[in-house]
Amino acid sequence: MTETKILIVIVCYRSADLVIDCLHSLAPQIDDVPGTRVEICENGTGEESLAHLQAAIDMNRWSDWVSITPISPNRGFAGGNNVVLGPALASENPPRYLLLLNADTIVRPGAIRAMYDGLEAQPNVGILSPRLEWPDGTPQGSAFLDFTPLHEFIKAAGTGTVTRLFKRGHGGMPLSDEPHHAEWVSFACALIRREVFQKCGLLDEGYYLYYDDADYCRLTRQAGWDVLYYPLARVVHLRGRSNPAKSLAAEKRRRPRYWYISRARYYAKFNGRGHLWLANTMWWGGRLISLARELVGNRARSVCDKEGRDIWIHAWTPMKHHEPSDRQS
Repeated sequence: MTETKILIVIVCYRSADLVIDCLHSLAPQIDDVPGTRVEICENGTGEESLAHLQAAIDMNRWSDWVSITPISPNRGFAGGNNVVLGPALASENPPRYLLLLNADTIVRPGAIRAMYDGLEAQPNVGILSPRLEWPDGTPQGSAFLDFTPLHEFIKAAGTGTVTRLFKRGHGGMPLSDEPHHAEWVSFACALIRREVFQKCGLLDEGYYLYYDDADYCRLTRQAGWDVLYYPLARVVHLRGRSNPAKSLAAEKRRRPRYWYISRARYYAKFNGRGHLWLANTMWWGGRLISLARELVGNRARSVCDKEGRDIWIHAWTPMKHHEPSDRQS
């Protein structure tokens, strides 16, 4: 049986056209690493989306390397990926590497081979993520430090002086053209060793969307592997095209409920519920600074609408598993 070296997993929810564009970018690279295939989880959008995807696969003759697994209802990012990851890892011939790839991505030429070579050459690395960029080549921040209560203070303060004072606490890492270790990387595109999943398990479905990548990178590091930002491979990320949360945050509008549920779970999972409450208290400390600047300097609001209240969503039961309808209400 031919070894599957890379299994690329794409979750599709109301994004069939984006997935098809992504597949077009992958098609010339499939043979760059023999034994590469793609499996799409059609994550509860419905029959029309499924038919649209299958028609594109048939028309472009991709069926020898692309398959679809439809599910219903929508299980979020972690759940949608796990639908593919679970059976693949339990098979007699599990893939050597698994590439989690967002629907809203375009993979630059050579990126699949570059990521593969990067992991092959560094057995201490468990997760490798490429440089994410806009279509014009402008880089996006995609390598980060762990979330902490100090990060919440700095973010809510929204003040350059505070950010400069606590350089390490703000979460982002400087953009670089050289590979470097990170505490977590964006799972818009992440190549992960099979052994990492075998040691750490599947993605935590308690995260409907967001914080799942920070969570899994942290588990990977705790298990002894490094997380690597690898700009020798490049992937366009059409950020915000498949999910509105980032655009809502950029416009300071109210974020979806599931964002805060995931945030609460992350803080409580690794350090207990008290750590979440500390993070919320620190957020309010920073918010007092930004609020004073807004009142005195007539500045625009620097936090999202109703954020001061929403950070307390499920603060008393942060590890409870919530149904999709509860997360999105």
